[in-house]
Amino acid sequence: MSPAPRKRSHALRTVLPLLLSMLAALLYGATATAQAAGSVLEAESAQLSGGAAVFTEHPGYTGSGFVGGFTDANKGTASVTFTVHSEAAGAGSIAIRYANGTTATMTLSLYVNGDRIRQVSLPATTNWDTWATHEEAVGYRAGDNTVTWTFTTSDSGNVNLDNATPATPTDPGPTTLTHQAEDAFFSGGAAKATTATGYEGSAYLSGLTATGARTVFSVNAPAAVTSPLSVRYRTPGSAAATTTLQANGTTVRRLTLPGTGGAWATAATDVPLRAALNSLTLRTATGDNGDYQLDGIAVTGSTPSGTRGATLPYTAYEAESGSTNATTVGPDRTYLSVPSEASGRKAVVLDSTGEYVQFTLTKPANALTLRYSLPDNAAGTGTDATLSVYADGTALKDLPLSSEYSWVYGGYPYNNDPSQGSGHHFFDETRTLLSRGLPAGTVLRFQKDAGDTAASYTLDLVETETAPAALTMPATGFVSATTLGVTPGDSTDDTSALNTALSTATSQGKGLWLPSGTYDISGHIDLIGADLRGAGQWHTVLRGKDGKGGLFGRGGTSNVQDLMIAGDVSYRDDANFDAAVEGDFGNGSTLQNIWIEHTKVGLWIDAPTTGLLATGLRIRDTFADGVNLHKGTAGSEVSQSSIRNTGDDGLAMFSEAQAVTDCVFRFNTVQLPLLANTVGIYGGHANRVEDNLLADTVTGSAGIAISSRFAPVPFSGTTSVLRNTLTRTGGYEPNWQSELGALWIYADSSDITAPVLLQDNDVLDSTYRGLLISWQKRVGALTVDGLKVDRAGAYGIEINSAGAGTFSGVTVSGATDGGLSAAGGFAITRGTGNTGW
Repeated sequence: MSPAPRKRSHALRTVLPLLLSMLAALLYGATATAQAAGSVLEAESAQLSGGAAVFTEHPGYTGSGFVGGFTDANKGTASVTFTVHSEAAGAGSIAIRYANGTTATMTLSLYVNGDRIRQVSLPATTNWDTWATHEEAVGYRAGDNTVTWTFTTSDSGNVNLDNATPATPTDPGPTTLTHQAEDAFFSGGAAKATTATGYEGSAYLSGLTATGARTVFSVNAPAAVTSPLSVRYRTPGSAAATTTLQANGTTVRRLTLPGTGGAWATAATDVPLRAALNSLTLRTATGDNGDYQLDGIAVTGSTPSGTRGATLPYTAYEAESGSTNATTVGPDRTYLSVPSEASGRKAVVLDSTGEYVQFTLTKPANALTLRYSLPDNAAGTGTDATLSVYADGTALKDLPLSSEYSWVYGGYPYNNDPSQGSGHHFFDETRTLLSRGLPAGTVLRFQKDAGDTAASYTLDLVETETAPAALTMPATGFVSATTLGVTPGDSTDDTSALNTALSTATSQGKGLWLPSGTYDISGHIDLIGADLRGAGQWHTVLRGKDGKGGLFGRGGTSNVQDLMIAGDVSYRDDANFDAAVEGDFGNGSTLQNIWIEHTKVGLWIDAPTTGLLATGLRIRDTFADGVNLHKGTAGSEVSQSSIRNTGDDGLAMFSEAQAVTDCVFRFNTVQLPLLANTVGIYGGHANRVEDNLLADTVTGSAGIAISSRFAPVPFSGTTSVLRNTLTRTGGYEPNWQSELGALWIYADSSDITAPVLLQDNDVLDSTYRGLLISWQKRVGALTVDGLKVDRAGAYGIEINSAGAGTFSGVTVSGATDGGLSAAGGFAITRGTGNTGW
């Protein structure tokens, strides 16, 4: 294309591009050869399609010509595809040299490895003989990548392209990452210290001598491998210290750390890692003296975890970002509208035969999870239907879907009766292992075929991953449930047999191993200092019945990991239905790599639980809270977990009658809670919310609520909210006819006079206020430091409370009603760095 001369009457202008194209084909082949990072890739040597062609009439181009053809006649088809080789996966960029003599900014769409990354705006150049360069950030996979500039039907096109210059990451070889002990989870007597000199980071850990003291590191790995590991430590004297190294709950070996006489030293060993997230533990087990202080560990071959939110094993593709011939609905945040409950507030509706949405996989996959909505039936009991799935145009499988576990009606606590109206909770999820692995670059299509009988399929997102093979029972310390009278997969009730087997194994000092299969339960599986493990989240399933079935902690130190709890709850009944995991988990318990769905609550933890670590959880489609650390829970952490579509708070700490103390929610991704908040902290002592990604609250909800609602034990110590990102949060509370903020400090049943620290939080596209401070009581010691409010549907900051606070580094932009509305006598102390309010 060359938009400037609209007429091409000379034969040479027709023949020359053809000759150049033929020459390029002879020199470069049908597809351009991959180029190294930093090389200039000539557009005329790239792969051209849809009417894109080589021209030469405008001077200043590099190489032998430039590519035009992005004219209106080729709208929706014209493309230039460059092949870029990257030595490593990671972040990079692509710079395009172009001319735009139209006098207006024009657009093309940028695709990488078949996925549409974004629409790119190319400002006008002085004329068609003037060239400019525009750079866009992209992510590359290791190996060859296709980078395509396309004139889609949503673009304005009409530009010329001269060349592209990629910048790709280089392969540095295995890296050794240091994991500081003070940033890890620790319990059982371990505590931060700074008395000794020479430590790295901000502190080290001491107090490791008690049996059960532990430090747990989250370590991400690109593949399953045995990796070198070193421990940085010191001993107070010349005697050796001993501790036990565990990987993902399994003992690797006892470590003997030579005495250092007070100096810092390192000890080398190795550790088996799984692909994706691992928990590596140094525990003072029976027989260990734990007589050392810990500065951290270094793991070779590990990769950095995300700086905010959970590090997850899957890749998510939003339906509205895929290619489709169907209708996209949204964005819409109106309660009771279907898009209001979709991730990003958009979805794609397939309601005619032949309609589809498809994605190009950026990573290999053998498993997928689809989030979708089907219409309910008149009785509210659900409809069943299939949806066809294709890989590169070949039928892969018919995916069975149901609305049985979605759609509730009426007012709180909601029910299954459509006659009550106000239908919501539209979405559910299904997961499946595929019959074959799909390589990166596969086009994965979801299509309504003639045999797919639902009136409509609303698709929100798909998550694809490489699910690991079923784990095998550890060589020592476990007994298989199948040898103790438990038979999976026979559809009989296994509750009693599992309880008997678990009791037997525990009495022998062993853990109970659950091989691959489905175990049907209709009541509680009792955990009393028990170790219960499955073959993996994709392979071992505890399946509930009639709203019942779950794990119940009854004291002692328990470990539960590598399994799924699939409940049978389809509406909320707090009195009669079961949580997936609840009760007293004693001191130093661990819940890890557990997938939970269709239960009343995911985790409901009670006193005297102390030092519980819950990590690597997927909690989806519950009808009340995702997690509730309840009265008296202390020193516990929920981390590296994904929580979505809960019927109440995604993550909550509720100090009912007893204070929840020194607990933390960190590095979690929480989406789409209904009725309540992504995170709610109700009273308690010195609790923290750190480094989370929180998005898309639906109704009656804030992003993070620090609240004295429900008459909790009053706040004490410092409650900290640090380094969280809140996107499209805050919502309307219809019972109060009130608009809630993304961040909400709510003094309701009692004053909040203990310190509350909000530091380095980002509030993006808040539905109403960015920060709301209310109501009838006093907020007395608030510190806001480093808050960014970028777009808000009301005020950036609104205060309707008495009290006082100090604000520094608080920036507000794009707030509909203005930067600040303050009433109630709240005393604002302004520090430095405030703008926009």
